[in-house]
Amino acid sequence: MSRREGGRPVGISPSILSADFGRLAADVEAVVAAGADWIHVDVMDGHFVPNITIGPGVTAAVRRATGVPVDVHLMIEHPERYLEAFREAGADRITVHYEACAHLHRVVERIRELGALPGVAINPATPVEVLRDILSEVDLVLLMTVNPGFGGQRFIPTAPSRLRRLVDLLADARVPDGLEVQVDGGIDAATAPAVVEAGATNLVAGSAIYGSEGGAAEGVRALRRAIEGAGVRKA
Repeated sequence: MSRREGGRPVGISPSILSADFGRLAADVEAVVAAGADWIHVDVMDGHFVPNITIGPGVTAAVRRATGVPVDVHLMIEHPERYLEAFREAGADRITVHYEACAHLHRVVERIRELGALPGVAINPATPVEVLRDILSEVDLVLLMTVNPGFGGQRFIPTAPSRLRRLVDLLADARVPDGLEVQVDGGIDAATAPAVVEAGATNLVAGSAIYGSEGGAAEGVRALRRAIEGAGVRKA
């Protein structure tokens, strides 16, 4: 199994954006049984990104279906208005976008006050350096490897180099090893090794898992095989 600093395995977080909502509980249970570490919930509002997806109700359904961490990614404007609702729905982790928060530190503090682990995401065109002053306050940094809004997009090939700059920034800021470096967008068996080698510790995948010809469970196993032996970049 591919390993990162500290000997922990690289995490796999299937995105239910690509699941069959008519059998959501079964789709969640299948990937967890195959070794998924978290379940990723992509929330879009049609304003911050050009798509509308799901809300706290579906998050609560995911929470009822599994005991693994529920990882909520808020691709929405004014995320501070909805933190309580998603925490009450069962979110263990709540990630907000740097680009959507006028008062990012305040939002991050509120997530932690609610008992969830805060994360911050940045879009592909946002320099990783903007995160320097928030790194000590979050438990996760999510680097988008496509422009957010839709599943099934092609991986942006410059993403590994951006990841390396982020890892260098983490080292320079002396951020503890436990901070998760998550990637989301176009992650599959072909792209996963490169992002793991660049320093990613958690991989979000939707269509590569739920669109797998062998079924979602085989999609998880295929992704795990792809990162088997992938090198973890040293700081």
